[in-house]
Amino acid sequence: MTYSNYKKAFKQLKAKPVKLKKRSCGKAKKPCQISGRIGAHISKYGIHVCRQEFRRIATKIGFKKYS
Repeated sequence: MTYSNYKKAFKQLKAKPVKLKKRSCGKAKKPCQISGRIGAHISKYGIHVCRQEFRRIATKIGFKKYS
């Protein structure tokens, strides 16, 4: 949100309670378990982390980098 005053944003959300419900579909449904980011999500092998966090923990969980 690009509001200078967040009180206005919260006031608008209170007027539309449907916006506050949990997502049922879409990329915002599964955020990263470590950082909470919603983009670039890796869910293969049940990892459920974003790509930035995957790069950080890849060697710890057994992945090797081939160059």
